[in-house]
Amino acid sequence: MSELLSRFTAIPTFRSLHHREYRLFFSGQIVSLIGTWMQTMAQSWLVYQLTYSSVWLGIVGFLNTIPMLLFALYGGSIADRFSKHRIVLITQVLSLIQSALLFTLVVSETATVEMVCILAFTLGTINAFDVPARQSLVVELVGKEHLANAIALNSASFNGARIIGPAIGGVIIGTAGIAWCFFLNALSFFAVIIVLLRMRPVVRTAAAGVNPGFFRSLKESVDYVRSDRMLVAVLTLVAVITMFGWSYTVLLPVFADQVLMIGAVGLGNLMMSFGIGALVSAIFIASSESRVRPSRFIYGGMSLFILGVTVFALSVNVAVSMYSLIFVGMGLIMFIATANTTIQRRAPDAMRGRVLGLYLLIFQGLAPFGHLGMGWLADQIGPRYAVISGAAVCAVAGIAMRLVMNRRSSSAS
Repeated sequence: MSELLSRFTAIPTFRSLHHREYRLFFSGQIVSLIGTWMQTMAQSWLVYQLTYSSVWLGIVGFLNTIPMLLFALYGGSIADRFSKHRIVLITQVLSLIQSALLFTLVVSETATVEMVCILAFTLGTINAFDVPARQSLVVELVGKEHLANAIALNSASFNGARIIGPAIGGVIIGTAGIAWCFFLNALSFFAVIIVLLRMRPVVRTAAAGVNPGFFRSLKESVDYVRSDRMLVAVLTLVAVITMFGWSYTVLLPVFADQVLMIGAVGLGNLMMSFGIGALVSAIFIASSESRVRPSRFIYGGMSLFILGVTVFALSVNVAVSMYSLIFVGMGLIMFIATANTTIQRRAPDAMRGRVLGLYLLIFQGLAPFGHLGMGWLADQIGPRYAVISGAAVCAVAGIAMRLVMNRRSSSAS
C-alpha cells in the first residue's frame, strides 16, 4: 500500500498528497464539499420556489456573502493568532448545525424566505472565520514548495464536488424533495470532522504583539499589499470578476426556469457543467503550474471566462449553455487558483491569515453587491443583458490592467 502511495504521489499532479496530514484533510473535504454543493443548489431552488423572484435570489446571495466583507479581516486575524486546525473544526460543527436547521424547517413545511435569509447570513458568518483558517492551514500542511499544487488540488476537489453535488441534488429534489439535500449535507460534515480529529495539527505560536486588533490588522495587511504592485493588480482583477463576472451565478435558477425551461434537474446540470470545466482547469494547473507563467493563467483565464459567460447569456439551446459553462468554469478557476497562489506565496508567514482575509474580503466580501446588482439589473433589462453587461465590464478591466502592467514593466526596464 505504501509503495502504491509513493508511486501515486510521485506523479507531479498529486505530489502534495505525499504529506499525510494534507491527505487526510483533502479526503475529508471531498465528501463535505459534495454535500455543500447539494445544499447550494437546493437553497437557490428553494428561494426561487418560495418567491419566483430574481430580486430575492440576489438578496439571499447578498446575505450569504456580506459576512465576508464584515468579518473576513477579523477571521484572518484570528487565524494568525490561534490554531487554524481548531478553528476549522469548530466552524465545521457550526456548519453542520446550520444545515440541520434548514432541513428541519423544510421538512416541517415552515420554511419562509426570511428564515432562509437568516440562515444564509449565519452560514456566511461561519465561512468568514472558516475560509481564512482553512486556506492558510494548507501551507502548514505542505510547505511553500508544494503550496501551488495543493491549492490546485483543493480547487480540483472543490469543483469535482461541484460536478457531483448539484447532479445528485437535482435528482434528490425531483424524487425525495429539497429537504433531503440539506439533511445529506449535514451528514457530510461528519466526514471532515472525523478527519480533523485524526490529524496531528501543526502547533504554531504567534509572535508576541502580532495582530492585536481588527484595525491594526486592517492597516498592516493593506500597507503590505499596497507595497506590492503585483498584489494590487491581482486583487483589483479579483474585485472586478467578483462583482461583475461571477455574480451571474445568482441568476442560474432564472435561466433554468424561464430561458431554458429545464427545471431543478436542469439547474443541477448547469452547475455540474461549470464544475466539469473547473475540475479540468484545476487538474491542468496542478500538472503544469511550474512550467507556465502565472500572468498567462491570469489573463488567459479571464479571457476564457468572459467568452464562455457571454455565449451562455446568448444561448437558447440547453447543450450550448452547458458547453459554454464548461469554459466558464475552466477560465474562472484558472484565474482564481492562480491569484490565490500568487497571494499566498508573496505573503510572509506571520501575515498570511490577514493577507488572505483581505483577499477574501475582496473575493467574497464584494460578492453580495454583485449579487444585488445582478438581481436588480436582471429585473430591469432581463437576465441575458445583465450577464452580458457584467462580462463587458470584466473585459474592459482585464485589458486596462494588462496595458498598465506592461507599461510599468517597460518603464522599470
